[in-house]
Amino acid sequence: MAFGPRIPPGRAGRMWLRRRADTAARGRDQLDRKLRILIPEQQRLRIHADRSRAAWATACEGARAWLLRATLLGGQDAVRNATPPQPVGVEIIWTTAMGLSYPADVRLVDPPAQPPAPAGNAAVAPTAAAFRAALLAGVRSAAAQEALRRVDTEIAVTRRRLRALDKRWLPWLNDSLIALNLSLEQAEQEDGMRLRRAAATQPDRRTPS
Repeated sequence: MAFGPRIPPGRAGRMWLRRRADTAARGRDQLDRKLRILIPEQQRLRIHADRSRAAWATACEGARAWLLRATLLGGQDAVRNATPPQPVGVEIIWTTAMGLSYPADVRLVDPPAQPPAPAGNAAVAPTAAAFRAALLAGVRSAAAQEALRRVDTEIAVTRRRLRALDKRWLPWLNDSLIALNLSLEQAEQEDGMRLRRAAATQPDRRTPS
């Protein structure tokens, strides 16, 4: 089966092809512009994701160290008593580039104020702060990974669409327009020859002077 839709006959087909060729060319320019914007953003997000992952690993090590200190000083009871009854929430901050939305940052949302926990040892407060920092680093790393995944996917889709335009749709439109123009020119030449022949075979009806 030949590629492409059915072309209307005659001059209507020529207008049909020209309009679609113009639309395809504008679409190709938009896709190319989209890639030129998203590819640097992809590189920035990849660096950010790597740094966020490393920051999360460092924060986790710090939180484990402080947890060990708090446990050695006050035992498991001190850790359990310092645990808040409600978890901390996470709010995602979104951004948009070329119509694509992806996470730009996150922030922690504290639960409603609770009664103060029983006083623990001196390591409890730094341990809680270290775990809060690890949590923030973890969700930031997750947001950075999701942002990179979305941009990667959008770039891959954009490249496939651009390749389809460059390799199939635009060449088919241009080749079809050239072939139709040649066909119309040939038809016009044949019509002109038929008219001249018809005129040559008609008798001269002028009245002699």
